[in-house]
Amino acid sequence: MLERLATRELPWDRTAVFQVDERIAPAGSPDRNLTHLHESLLAHAPLPPEHIYAMPVEATDMDAAVRDYARILEGIAGTPPVLDLAHLGLGADGHTASLVPDDPVLTVTDRDVALTNVYMGRRRMTLTYPMLDRSRRILWVVTGAEKVTMLPRLLAADPSIPAGRVRQEHASVLADRAAAGPSRLLRNRGRERQ
Repeated sequence: MLERLATRELPWDRTAVFQVDERIAPAGSPDRNLTHLHESLLAHAPLPPEHIYAMPVEATDMDAAVRDYARILEGIAGTPPVLDLAHLGLGADGHTASLVPDDPVLTVTDRDVALTNVYMGRRRMTLTYPMLDRSRRILWVVTGAEKVTMLPRLLAADPSIPAGRVRQEHASVLADRAAAGPSRLLRNRGRERQ
């Protein structure tokens, strides 16, 4: 999807890209979201490099890095910062961004950026619920059969999964056939929410 977006005529000179989350890993690591973002969008779109705000996960002081990224968000997106669009995915365990099951980050309400505990082998930096909930629009892109049980829970805003706790009023969901599964009801509900 991002490769196709890169070919569209958009106001790239007025576009800023922030990361929703990032694994604490070396530059260029295949574990890094930034690596995939570069390959799929940034290498193809005429987006000025200075408009890309990567999470500073290579810093030696991660607590300071979290504060620095929060200041960058405020400097570009206001105080409190508001994103025009947050592009989110859905994990097979119901996580989104790096808001993962049973992590203390789920209870953070006084910061826009926070660190997680180790999840799938890596600590992560993530935007928190307060930051995501201020977004003007949320776009969920859900792909893969492993999401088929979580997608209805997302659509129902099920608070027992991390993704279900994100504000839904201004959200749209794009799901592929594998994630939507055989449920006609699910497909109809998805169309109703858009």
